[in-house]
Amino acid sequence: MSDLPNCLKCDSEYTYEDGIMCVCPECGHEWPKDAVSEGSDDEKVVTDANGNPLQDGDTVTVIKGLKIKGSSVMVKVGTKVKNIRLVDGDHDIDCKIEGIGAMKLKSQFVKKA
Repeated sequence: MSDLPNCLKCDSEYTYEDGIMCVCPECGHEWPKDAVSEGSDDEKVVTDANGNPLQDGDTVTVIKGLKIKGSSVMVKVGTKVKNIRLVDGDHDIDCKIEGIGAMKLKSQFVKKA
């Protein structure tokens, strides 16, 4: 029927092509079509809010104001985060933010700089 892969996030079988991207209508996740072939050997592809693949050591920019749980401090929009590390889990970016310290971020709230 279709040679498109299941969604990388929710494993839905109803994915479709949109230009150079694959899109899941159920969870809204988008990823580059060529990332599927890279991630086929059980390697998770982490993408930013725009669908760009992220790697260890990249610099990203926060695109949404993020409250820090248990604190009155907030990570402001436009904050640059250098030298990220990709990890498994719900929060897939491990980093240090200047003035705040060590944090974990979700890749959906950052864009590649």
